[in-house]
Amino acid sequence: MENSSVIQTITGRGVVVRGADIDTDRIIPARFLRTVTFENLGGHAFEDDRAGGDHPFDQARFQGASILLANANFGCGSSREHAPQALMRWGIKGFVAESFAEIFFGNCIAMGLPCVRVTAGDMQTLMDAVEGDPAQEVAIDLEARQVRWASGEVAADIADGPREQFLKGSWDSLGQLLAAGDQIESTTQKLPYVAGF
Repeated sequence: MENSSVIQTITGRGVVVRGADIDTDRIIPARFLRTVTFENLGGHAFEDDRAGGDHPFDQARFQGASILLANANFGCGSSREHAPQALMRWGIKGFVAESFAEIFFGNCIAMGLPCVRVTAGDMQTLMDAVEGDPAQEVAIDLEARQVRWASGEVAADIADGPREQFLKGSWDSLGQLLAAGDQIESTTQKLPYVAGF
């Protein structure tokens, strides 16, 4: 049976979000943390930054993009899962950056959103290429550890553990638990300290 959680390559148009140290407060402002679900967060991604006008998320050329290109330390700040949730609900399916904040990276992996790192020079080349031709496709190839676009390709780094999780489809821990429901129930019934509950 094919594992639908396997992620080998993410392909889509890119959206360029320039600047280092873009934190989770900028990605999704704190006032949106009061929501009960993540459902409507996509429309509020970068809300305060967008208020200034001309943010990439509002530019027609980047509408429908699914790969976010960023500089160093993307997703730093607080540990809120709302940040990757908002970006995913805006349409982002993968990230390419010079580096990521550790907790943001972990939240993305748990949600099935690959995050790969490239050098600062390669990122500048990639950003320039995408801004020059936003209609072109960008591919994050986890198997080959590459990022490709119409006129080039660069090496992309991702730790072995998360990479294997995507390639084997084991990143979705909740999905694994739900799929193993019968086994969990069977094991639970055999535990002496559960008897009578």
